[in-house]
Amino acid sequence: MTTSQALEPAIRVESIEKSFKDLHVLRWVDFDVRAGSIFALLGSNGAGKTTLVRILSTLLKADAGTATVHGFDVAATPGDVRESISLTGQFAAVDEVLTGRENLVLVAKLRHLTNPGEIADGLLARFSLTDAGNRKASTYSGGMRRRLDIAMSLIGNPPIIFLDEPTTGLDPQARIEVWQTVKQLAGQGTTVLLTTQYLDEAEQLADRIAILHKGRIIQNGTLSELKQLLPPAKVEYVEKQPSLEDVFLALVGGTAPAAAGDGDGSSGDHRTVPARKEPR
Repeated sequence: MTTSQALEPAIRVESIEKSFKDLHVLRWVDFDVRAGSIFALLGSNGAGKTTLVRILSTLLKADAGTATVHGFDVAATPGDVRESISLTGQFAAVDEVLTGRENLVLVAKLRHLTNPGEIADGLLARFSLTDAGNRKASTYSGGMRRRLDIAMSLIGNPPIIFLDEPTTGLDPQARIEVWQTVKQLAGQGTTVLLTTQYLDEAEQLADRIAILHKGRIIQNGTLSELKQLLPPAKVEYVEKQPSLEDVFLALVGGTAPAAAGDGDGSSGDHRTVPARKEPR
């Protein structure tokens, strides 16, 4: 990494736009991602999250705007970008006929790395898959398969990894396993851009959260900063802080869930979520 790469954001997105015929998918999207952090792109289905990831990973060209990844322009130097990243899509890309270890060895060989067996064994240990390494991937649980998929993505030590809705379809225990893996990645210096539609996932993992709605970034900040957009609600003598769900629904125009006790005559939080509050 050059000195300039070390000083600038790991990912920088400026005024990115993308349309498919008359459908405007992304509109003037802007954000930066600090190196070694977890950045969550939070939005509902159809918000444009996967389209943006495809642009940043050089699989799709933007109509307008610029983006750099690891200091490289995604349009001008796509080869350099690809050498700096790894992409894990919504569905695990493991070969179920092969064992877990054989999947890892195969990817290491495709990347022309020396000692693919040692690389595979190291990753199996790192992701707590050593005991299952010689089993076919078809026998793995959803969480194990996703951990193997992420392990395969890390072969070659890319400084930046894109995780596009990595816990879609997983049960609660498997989701927790993947969350732990993502936290370990960031703890070891990997920059993670995570797309998700799960509010608790963004709340658990992200250093910063950008809310993407109808192709636009409508808010971007830390969890604490986003919560400050809504005032706390008072229930009896307890002050209730707004959750990320409250913030998300207020910003995208949804309604907040009813508080406990609504409708049965008992005391509870009966506030109406206010309109979006612009930061000063």
